[in-house]
Amino acid sequence: MGIKDQPNDKAQQLKQKAKQAMGSKKDEAQERARQAQGKAQGKGQSEAQRAQQEAQDRFDQDYDV
Repeated sequence: MGIKDQPNDKAQQLKQKAKQAMGSKKDEAQERARQAQGKAQGKGQSEAQRAQQEAQDRFDQDYDV
């Protein structure tokens, strides 16, 4: 390796480092998206359960079960 190869080597190292950083940020963003989706699904399920319970309560009141 000569002196003229050093800038190319440095450029390759920086390129690889940038690629790794992008990969880790992408993974982090995907994980945050999964967590947000899980929270949204949990919220949707609890709202559905609440609505179902309210409907059951109204039915019970109407028919004095």
